[in-house]
Amino acid sequence: MFMADIAGVRVLYTGDYSREEDCHLCAAEILQFSLYFNSEKMVKTIRRLAEKTPEVGETVSGFLVKKAFTYQIMALDDLHVFSQLSTENISQRITISYSGAFGVLKHRLKQIFESVESLPDEESESPAFRVHERLTVKYESEKHISLHWRSDPISVMVSDSVIISILLILILITSYC
Repeated sequence: MFMADIAGVRVLYTGDYSREEDCHLCAAEILQFSLYFNSEKMVKTIRRLAEKTPEVGETVSGFLVKKAFTYQIMALDDLHVFSQLSTENISQRITISYSGAFGVLKHRLKQIFESVESLPDEESESPAFRVHERLTVKYESEKHISLHWRSDPISVMVSDSVIISILLILILITSYC
């Protein structure tokens, strides 16, 4: 379908390449109009974030919630008040079969990661250390170690890399035996 202008007459051509007769319609006179949209968005801060008016250029951190064409920024602690959502902290734990020396594991992880610190004996009943202040590696028995971390993106990334490192250390230990 296309519009053709022949000798000042505008014709809408609706050829569909079938055996039926082509249809030619005269174009209707339509007035031109324009629509303008405001692209600015208004965001309200509520509850705890609204207690202090931010300065121009100051960063406001919180959750952006869109509800029926309105936007609100709220603090994490206020989320349950204005929505049916709740927040939880998830702790994750994995136990890995490891029969090597716990000191060797700590030494190897110190070579890979910047921050590996021993935990005091009062904090845990068995030897343990923390990697990047996010992941705890704990000696469970002669054949097992466990890793504990809170579920957030950085801790998960650290735990994944520690698990891979432990598995590579296990491969090295078994290949030399």
